[in-house]
Amino acid sequence: MLTLASKLKRDDGVRGPRAPSAASDSTRRVSVRDKLLVKDEGYYQGGKFQFETEVPDAYNMVPPKVKCLTRIWHPNITETGEICLSLLREHSIDGTGWAPTRTLKDIVWGLNSLFTDLLNFDDPLNIEAAEHHLRDKEDFRNKVEDYIKRYAR
Repeated sequence: MLTLASKLKRDDGVRGPRAPSAASDSTRRVSVRDKLLVKDEGYYQGGKFQFETEVPDAYNMVPPKVKCLTRIWHPNITETGEICLSLLREHSIDGTGWAPTRTLKDIVWGLNSLFTDLLNFDDPLNIEAAEHHLRDKEDFRNKVEDYIKRYAR
């Protein structure tokens, strides 16, 4: 599981060691990189995926920006790192988007879920990966394993 929240001094994420000491609290930003280790289940087992989280000045009225830095073959994460996760959206049709009551821990759990129960082939961001899965599940698994060997160890 990601240890992102433990790297921040406060859960609101507006203070951090990377912010310049001369800046006021309202202008500080925190950018954290950490890895999500996928354990023994699903297509992504054994992979180590690095994410970067930028906590904006307006947090927690707006969600943090999260990007996957590890190249991955996933229906909800593009090869360039954009992530489709409803709680990262400021406005979400299904009502599960960002709310000021959400925390960085919610993001950690959401990212973890993208590798297990929230793996979504029906409403993908990476359409090519989702179509690949529909066409040939075994070849999809092989490509995921190849990406893990090449990029996520």
